[in-house]
Amino acid sequence: MIRTQTFHCIRWFCLVLLMSVSLAACNRSAAPTTLAVPTLIPTATAAVAPATITAPPTAAPTPVASTIAASPTTATVTTAPTVAATKAGNGSQVNASDAFFGGGAPGGSSEPDLYADRAPEFPADLEWLNTDRPLSLAQLTGKIVLLDFWTYGCINCVHNFPELKQLEANYPNELVVIGIHSAKFTNESQTDNIRQMILRYGLDYPVINDKDLTLWYDWNARAWPTIVLIDPAGNIAGLHLGEGVYHAFNPLIRQLRDAFAARGKLDATPVRLKLEREGLPESVLSFPGKVLAAPSGERLFIADTNHNRIVMAHPESGQVLGIIGQGEPGLHDGDWQSARFTQPQGMALSPDEQTLYVADAGNHTVRRVDLVNQRVETVAGTGEKIPGPPVQGGAALQTRLSSPWDLVLDGQTLYMAMAGVHQLWTLDLAAGVVAPLVGNALEGYADGPFDTAQLAQPSALALGDGGALYFADTEASTMRVAHVAPGAAANTVETLTGLGISLFDFGDVDGVGRDVRLQHPQGLALVDGALYIADTYNNKIKRLEPATRTVTTLLGSTRGWRDGADPLFYEPGGIHAAAGKLYVADTNNHAIRVIDLTTLETRTLVLKGIQQFTASRANEPFGDRQIVLEPVQVAAGPGVVTLDVKLPAGYKINDLAPYSMEWHVQNAGDGDLVVLEPDANRSIAGPEFPLTLAATFQPGRGELIADLTIIYCQAETESLCLIDQTRLEQPLVVTDANGQAGQPEVLLTYQVELSE
Repeated sequence: MIRTQTFHCIRWFCLVLLMSVSLAACNRSAAPTTLAVPTLIPTATAAVAPATITAPPTAAPTPVASTIAASPTTATVTTAPTVAATKAGNGSQVNASDAFFGGGAPGGSSEPDLYADRAPEFPADLEWLNTDRPLSLAQLTGKIVLLDFWTYGCINCVHNFPELKQLEANYPNELVVIGIHSAKFTNESQTDNIRQMILRYGLDYPVINDKDLTLWYDWNARAWPTIVLIDPAGNIAGLHLGEGVYHAFNPLIRQLRDAFAARGKLDATPVRLKLEREGLPESVLSFPGKVLAAPSGERLFIADTNHNRIVMAHPESGQVLGIIGQGEPGLHDGDWQSARFTQPQGMALSPDEQTLYVADAGNHTVRRVDLVNQRVETVAGTGEKIPGPPVQGGAALQTRLSSPWDLVLDGQTLYMAMAGVHQLWTLDLAAGVVAPLVGNALEGYADGPFDTAQLAQPSALALGDGGALYFADTEASTMRVAHVAPGAAANTVETLTGLGISLFDFGDVDGVGRDVRLQHPQGLALVDGALYIADTYNNKIKRLEPATRTVTTLLGSTRGWRDGADPLFYEPGGIHAAAGKLYVADTNNHAIRVIDLTTLETRTLVLKGIQQFTASRANEPFGDRQIVLEPVQVAAGPGVVTLDVKLPAGYKINDLAPYSMEWHVQNAGDGDLVVLEPDANRSIAGPEFPLTLAATFQPGRGELIADLTIIYCQAETESLCLIDQTRLEQPLVVTDANGQAGQPEVLLTYQVELSE
């Protein structure tokens, strides 16, 4: 995603000279041939991947390819406006760009100069994540430091994460990566939300919440992503805009490492960090991105995105029917147990419900799942991301894709929301051919003919009557429609809601057409002609009537977790409908929520029996935990079974989400070892522990087994709720009473533990 100022292009040339001077200075004591300096410069040119390079919003787009030298790397970036915007004409709603810049514009005479030799130090009052202490550039003297300016809704920023991981792997002790999160959307500036993104993408380096854009201005940043390299002496050594950071910086980092090591100026001491994921428990689902309900009502498919698998469950009971994928990230075809996905997202189901198509976003592929023979195969994509324009189609298995995020099937045509290149594509399943359909691959907001229209990270699709292909144009915070069938509007795109003239026109305003404001919507479902929207960053579910272009909030308000008539969600990413129900992938709550469209009551779908499917992968009987307690002996007769669940400090049972338990008895002999009260298997909200059940014990030897599903959350931040599924096995010997006094009791105690 990019927008950069034309008048700064001259300064880029200055930077090229500065980088050469700085690198030469770094190598003063070495022979001239020791460090061959590559020229690293902004790579947003007409010859690279899609980029929208414009003047401020009041001016017409101005290409700058003639003023920026080309680089062999890919540049796909999103740029921020550089002038303050005025209040939007919608009451209290403020134009996002005004909030983004606080009404001020950078670039004045007092603005620090990015292109000075020395890198400016970090201010002391910044909020740091993924570390237990703030860092300073002075402390990192002797290290090569890479600064990544990003914002978490930016797909191009996300594309750099694997490459940053590779750089870290190449230089584990010499390189320190620091993420600088300078938010575009209001929602993205909140620390708790950034923490979720750190967990979602597995980032293992420090991240600064630059919520006031202090560093953005200090470093004169103009685009997401912007990457700056600092040498071990504290000098700026390189700048890169966009994707392709690995190929741009790996040679330079290697040369910096060798040159400074030869001079004894390289610090190879490992930097120890306390990461956000340390001490957090595992959840049954991990950041589920999308959900799809079969029309028959028999199956619900869940993209368990961060577990790299598809979970298949019954939509009413939550009983898990199967797991598709091994769970480890990768690209591998085969049976369900051996196949691998990487962060799967949207899905489409064939009319006979025997074939499931999966947008395998992290692998840049589309996968086909044979639901009858339990096989997975790749049907589009090579596993590599589109390197940049020109974007052309071709044989499906020989053509690169870029973060396909959602799918919808129409006969033999599979429509794809190709978020990574800001287009809609088609896959002809019969011919095995993929091709761009809508969008010129420049990130923007222009309606009109398919080949000139500009989209901005489309992430959700829904196919309506008359060839209306609805899509959530996520980065533009708009709802749009592509007319794919013959007719007066054929092969054109139009905007249904939102201003549609700027990527910074977002907010939370119901209304009609251009007055509507959404914030980074990622989910769409079509029910009886109406569109239901997962308005992700507003934590809401909304309804759009396409005929009148009217949007109303259905459910949701602030982020959180609450069931019932007034539910709370946390960045819901997917939504689908069947049999009068809306199924919501409540991404940051790691859960699936079910909305009854008649009553608008919301409940959480608790997945049951998932252990039997995870056992074969981990070679363990159950997925989360199987705990065998110390054997106990009790006398026969009437008594009680007591269950006591204890949570870690700082956590509590979620009072509104259900807790469930199922009991089983395995008797080594004949008869019933333990008979529990008839409603012992139960699902209840807000249980109080210890919990006591009436029981009758009969002589024998065996095991009393409790399968527990516990939904709990942080006591102070209830928005992060977690699901613990554990089997307790209590070996039990029941002896004849022989006149023993007192009531026999079996006490099962379970301490929920956080993973290290």
